Amino acid sequence: MRILKSLFAMAITVMAFACSSGPAQDQLQPAEQMSKEQQIARGKYLVDIGGCNDCHSPKKMGLKGPEPDPERLLSGHPQNEPLAHVDTSEIRSWALFSPGLTAAVGPWGASFAANITSDDTGIGLWTEEQFIKCLREGKYKGLDGSRPLLPPMPWPNFAQMSDEDLKAVFAYLKSTKPVRNIVPAPVTLAELK
Repeated sequence: MRILKSLFAMAITVMAFACSSGPAQDQLQPAEQMSKEQQIARGKYLVDIGGCNDCHSPKKMGLKGPEPDPERLLSGHPQNEPLAHVDTSEIRSWALFSPGLTAAVGPWGASFAANITSDDTGIGLWTEEQFIKCLREGKYKGLDGSRPLLPPMPWPNFAQMSDEDLKAVFAYLKSTKPVRNIVPAPVTLAELK
């Protein structure tokens, strides 16, 4: 019985040390210490796990259903894709999405996923400061006095990201293939009628 108690005490001690030893040493380096390639790789990782392609990339039908079109990744709602007719009486308490998930209609009206590629019709002319302000404050194009970002953009979630992570996302987006696409302006609910 004493041996069993001793083994139990040792197991508890080992578990306590294991739990209190802190995180692994391979954590993310601060942006200032990362190479440009590492920062871009980190940004791509964050874009991928953040689901940015879900709304910002037009889709094509693949073997497993809709998937991001690799030729138009992150280019937003296609400028030549019209919005289908919407029964506005149905959207007073619902939100509807286009088949490619790049447009959404709800009580706010219709909103379209932005082009976030490196093209000038995307974020090609943006500064890092604009990008951070856009996601931290929900300001369109990160400009003071601009309209708010519209649903379903989950900018309040991204506002919690560290400066290093936002800078990494920006570095990645600026490294993407530029896709020319002028996304339509939002439409108010009254204009949908």
